Amino acid sequence: MLLFLGIAFFIPQIATLPNGSFMMSENDSPTTAPKFLSRGHLYKVIVGETIELPCKVQNLGSFVLLWRKGSSVLTAGHLKITRDARFKIVGDYNLQINGVKTQDAGDYICQLGDQENRDQVHTVEILVPPTLRALPHNGQVTARKGSTVTLECKASGNPVPTIYWFKKDVFSGPTHLSDSSTLILENVDRHHAGIYQCSADNGVKERVSMDIQLTILSPPEITVEKSWVHAAEGYDVELVCVVHGDVNSEMLWYQNSFLLDPTDRRSMYPRDDRYSLVIRNFQPSDFGNYSCVADNALGRTKKYIEVSGRPGPADFISPALSGYLDHYNLTWTIESIPPLEEIKLLYRRLLMNETYQHPGKWHDFHIKPTPIRIDATHFIMSHVIRNLEHNAVYEVIVQVKNKYGWNEISDIHQFYTRNHDLLLDLDMEYKMANGANSILTDLSLLFTICIFLI
Repeated sequence: MLLFLGIAFFIPQIATLPNGSFMMSENDSPTTAPKFLSRGHLYKVIVGETIELPCKVQNLGSFVLLWRKGSSVLTAGHLKITRDARFKIVGDYNLQINGVKTQDAGDYICQLGDQENRDQVHTVEILVPPTLRALPHNGQVTARKGSTVTLECKASGNPVPTIYWFKKDVFSGPTHLSDSSTLILENVDRHHAGIYQCSADNGVKERVSMDIQLTILSPPEITVEKSWVHAAEGYDVELVCVVHGDVNSEMLWYQNSFLLDPTDRRSMYPRDDRYSLVIRNFQPSDFGNYSCVADNALGRTKKYIEVSGRPGPADFISPALSGYLDHYNLTWTIESIPPLEEIKLLYRRLLMNETYQHPGKWHDFHIKPTPIRIDATHFIMSHVIRNLEHNAVYEVIVQVKNKYGWNEISDIHQFYTRNHDLLLDLDMEYKMANGANSILTDLSLLFTICIFLI
């Protein structure tokens, strides 16, 4: 009340109404009633920015406009009551707030000090960009294989931010996982290890993100580049095991259960998670079963590699659909350093309909090899299977022998012979295509003649 009396002292024409509003003395009251030209509005402003709240009155006369927030009077006319330097009157009676803070949110009332005590209310909402806090704070999480891991990020801001979880990948880019404050990973293994990113976004300024590094502790896991390796005397051979696991592992190599040490022909090379055993000038005694064994503090893992001089399995490269009614050209490649000595081919018809499938009898052929070498370790060969039924399904397998013995029987290769209708359709397409080309040729010739006559 002392503050209001002070105002009245310096501005003697202002009178105080019982409700705390101000007005001029009745002797000076205007003949035309004042009215608001501006309207109350909801204003949204980002924290730290400046906002201006309008209050425009027609026929103000000797009345005084008050700005207040709740019960606190901010200004009276052009006189500032509040001590907060961020508030000031600009223009006629607009209220400007510089560097808005979160506590500035609320209703601002422009009050006309007349007998009717009319108010104009502006609502101010302070928008706050998102902030993030990861748990744990250092962004490092370590867990054992098979356990459940909970990653958590806490976000604040206005509006309340939405949290998004991604797993980062340098090759395929980030993968979206969930939209929640926590990410739960169950029964984790080495594939779960990596960098997880939580992002928060509420539409105010830029999205913010934090990374969490997840490390999985597990016994070493081994994959082999090739579980079967072809070799021959006098050649060099490389066996490769790849070790997965965050703990440094010790790698040991064995041949037929005997521990191997480096020699003048045998070398072991570690490179990151890739371990190589190189055997130079391969000898007959080097054939056999090899194993790579990895040890760490959490366990031991072993993988096997067979080194053999026998040919590799047949890899069929001919298309499944034959171009003929009664025969099929079977083409395949074989891995073998020594020349091929014998080829065994078996085929059979597969009797089938929508509900029934029955294989026929195998037809066995021994073929004299006439392969073509395509590189130092591979041959390509083909054989025409004749006297087939049209519109039929067949299965074929191949086995090949070199000086070290027979290879494993190949996987079944399935192929199909054509039917008469398909051949007729193809013939019709060919004739129609030729006819269309003939018409185009005639039109082109006619057009050329017309040009010449013109």
